[in-house]
Amino acid sequence: MGHSKPNVLHTFSDIASVSIPNNDPWQVELTDPATSVMTDFRVRSLFKVSPEDTIDEALQKMKTAGLRIAFVIDGKSETIQGSITSYDIMGEKPMRYLQSVGFADRGVTHKDIKVKDIMDKVSDWVSVELKNAETASVQSVLDAFQKTGRTHLPVLDTREGSEHHLCGLFSSAKVLRLTDFARRKVAKSH
Repeated sequence: MGHSKPNVLHTFSDIASVSIPNNDPWQVELTDPATSVMTDFRVRSLFKVSPEDTIDEALQKMKTAGLRIAFVIDGKSETIQGSITSYDIMGEKPMRYLQSVGFADRGVTHKDIKVKDIMDKVSDWVSVELKNAETASVQSVLDAFQKTGRTHLPVLDTREGSEHHLCGLFSSAKVLRLTDFARRKVAKSH
């Protein structure tokens, strides 16, 4: 009985402490593949809100989850209708929406605004194709953020030539955090 067979899963106990998982690499190089800074929804679940949620509810959910972006999912069709960021909610979008509906005469206030009213519709997204992301560098992701002025770039996979699947996300905050060291190195050398 004493010797172990190679196909046995061994368990162990008596550990003093365990650290939380560290999913992100500490830092990446600008020449690393773009996918090294991509949040991969094939391994991590995406954060969803309903189009009918008020923007205050959505913001609260995002704060609780520690995220700056949520995807707007229609409960009935389970399709992605758009995305909303904490910047959208805290910026001027709600005010612009209220002005566009003529809030003064309708009694519509900030607390009545729903996610669907100010979300970034899928048709307005600036996206990246997965196969392009797999061959691009981290530097090219930084360039894309600068060029588009966006805070998030969804990564889409086109299967069977037609349907777009959301499979990942580039977040400027995450990319800037992970390239902090590499960017400072470049700045010093110039």
